Amino acid sequence: MRMGCLRLLPGLSVLLSLALRPADKALGASASMACARWCPLHSTCVNATACRCLPGFSSSSGEIITNPLESCDDINECRLPVPVSCGKLANCQNTEGSYYCMCSPGYRLVSGATNFSNESENTCQDVDECTSGQNSCHNSTHCLNIQGSYECRCRRGWKPVPGSPNGPNNTVCEEIFPTWTPPPGIKSQSLSRFFEKVQDLGKDFRPTSAKDTIKNVITALDELLEVPGDLEALTLPAQHCVATYLLLFLKEVLRTLAMNIPEPSFTYLSRSDTELSLVIQEQGNGTITMGQSHARMQLNWAEAVGVGELGPTLAGLFSSHNMQKLLANASLKLDPETKAQLENRHEGPVGGGQPRLLSAVNTVFLSNKNTEKLGSPVNFSFSHLLVTPWPRQQVFCVFWEHGPNGSGHWATKGCRMVGTGNTSTICQCTHLSSFAVLMAQYDVQEEDAALAVITYVGLSLSLLCLFLAALTFLLCKAIQNTSTSLHLQLCICLFLAHLLFLTAFNRTEPRVLCAIIAGALHYLYLASFTWMLLEGLHLFLTARNLTVVNYSSVSRFMKKFMFPVGYAVPAVIVAISAVSRPHLYGTAARCWLSTTNGFLWSFLGPVCAIISVNLAFFLMTLWILKSKLCSLNTDVSTLQNTRMLTFKAMAQLFILGCTWCLGLLQRGPAAHAMAYLFTIINSLQGVFIFLVYCLLSQQVREQYRQWLKEIKKIRVDSDKYTLSSRATSESSKTSMVRSQLLPEPFT
Repeated sequence: MRMGCLRLLPGLSVLLSLALRPADKALGASASMACARWCPLHSTCVNATACRCLPGFSSSSGEIITNPLESCDDINECRLPVPVSCGKLANCQNTEGSYYCMCSPGYRLVSGATNFSNESENTCQDVDECTSGQNSCHNSTHCLNIQGSYECRCRRGWKPVPGSPNGPNNTVCEEIFPTWTPPPGIKSQSLSRFFEKVQDLGKDFRPTSAKDTIKNVITALDELLEVPGDLEALTLPAQHCVATYLLLFLKEVLRTLAMNIPEPSFTYLSRSDTELSLVIQEQGNGTITMGQSHARMQLNWAEAVGVGELGPTLAGLFSSHNMQKLLANASLKLDPETKAQLENRHEGPVGGGQPRLLSAVNTVFLSNKNTEKLGSPVNFSFSHLLVTPWPRQQVFCVFWEHGPNGSGHWATKGCRMVGTGNTSTICQCTHLSSFAVLMAQYDVQEEDAALAVITYVGLSLSLLCLFLAALTFLLCKAIQNTSTSLHLQLCICLFLAHLLFLTAFNRTEPRVLCAIIAGALHYLYLASFTWMLLEGLHLFLTARNLTVVNYSSVSRFMKKFMFPVGYAVPAVIVAISAVSRPHLYGTAARCWLSTTNGFLWSFLGPVCAIISVNLAFFLMTLWILKSKLCSLNTDVSTLQNTRMLTFKAMAQLFILGCTWCLGLLQRGPAAHAMAYLFTIINSLQGVFIFLVYCLLSQQVREQYRQWLKEIKKIRVDSDKYTLSSRATSESSKTSMVRSQLLPEPFT
């Protein structure tokens, strides 16, 4: 057995060696893949000699660690230079080995989640802490949402309590109630008691009782105005001053109280028929319409928003009939445009008459206090008493304009009437104040009676003289020449113009006939001035040719051009005017040119040009004659003729129409005197023509003497013939009587 065993040992050793070889190889591999036991925290084993930091961690040498002394530290993904991006309105939050994104304070994700992973998941938006209730504002403050946060601000008319920080969480406010006293210089117990009542209401005011306080203020005002007491004893300027103060006071008080009303709108009607309408909105756009029975207002809401104002936006309309008692007999100031329209209609100066209030006094107040010039106009519809204006009465849209001394007056500037009916009027205004509708009995300032008499007497004398002068120029053969033809045409045109003016100037009905009369007057007066221009030209050319005694060239020139110029040029001007604007011929007051759109300049333009040219001709003629007089010493006859021509040249100043420039001097203190001088001189133009060209002409005087002799001779012959006829008639009558009384003899 032992020997057997021994023989088996070599085989067993071989088997054992064969079995052990693979095991040794596996053990060697396991020894080479074993983890290094020194790997630091936040790392994993790579092999027996190296470790790797986990994601979100790193070492000083990098991602792989071979030094047992190194460690894996957290990577701050939110730190520069290359932070991760979470997008707008969000912040990066680092964690150990990672990070996440959160919306900035005051913002939140649309989904409501608290965080997100990257910018693509960012849906951050502002949180409205004021509407969501996520604010700690005191009940005396107003929460104002801002981007990412909110503020606690005092409401309009309130202020922080002394010592209270003006911060978002701990601001406490107290009311600032307007403190008013009677205006300076006004002593009224009734007014003082009214202000005391309002101040007492302010002392007891609570935001929750804003509506009741408003009603009590309006009731106190109604009581003051219904029983004015000593206010009625004040002078009119003092009453208007009180009204100004009350209107300003009401705007401030009602604006302050209305901001505490939580509802978006509020209306109130007192027992005295006083109305209040309020609209309060956090945000708004477009057009709103508000008001009650007295007035309604259409307003662009953007105009109500105050610049830099916080909190809700307010628009209010206060209407009071009782305010009329203090504003009675207030004056009316027409703006230049309205006054010009009335003056165009009546063709004369218009003065403001006694206005009569038709509607309630309506006061507008907004959050926006700068309402002197609005970006878009406000439309009003005012209800008023039934009224039918007379010819010199008109309904106006007016506002109460404060004067520098605290008083005021009604004015129309910035307001125009869009339409009116018997009981309502629509107005449009470009500013806000206190408005009303009134009817004014305006005065059309009639012409001075003395001026009217002077005009009619002067024109009547001119008509007579122009008629006599025209007959003289036609019948007196000795003086007929180019100059006489000019005088004759001027006399004819002036005669017809003055005659039409006296007989038809005020015949405004029917309208078509009035327009025809206006057109005829336009033509005749333009023709008269054109012939005056030709007179001036002829006078200048005659004086210029005195040195060479060459009158024939002047005559040929004037004969060739005077009739086409004298009658055709005015016809062209009138034709162009009539074709372009026929409706402006004739007005409601007289048959003449309307002043609308400067149409009157179709007459004034040519007239001013002719006066200027004639004045130049006149001055040049005087200069020529002055030189001529200095050179003539011996020729007495020529000297006499030149002196006569000089005198006539001086008279031409009146005949040529140069005196019409006196109309431009009717300004300032001398206006009245200039009006008389202008009327006297120009109404007697025909008299000057007859005096200069007829009575002062030797040839004409001799012709007059000859005509008088012929008239006397004709009268003597007529008397002789009358006596002879009378004697023959008496003889015939005697024979007849005798034959009737005595019987015939018997045959």
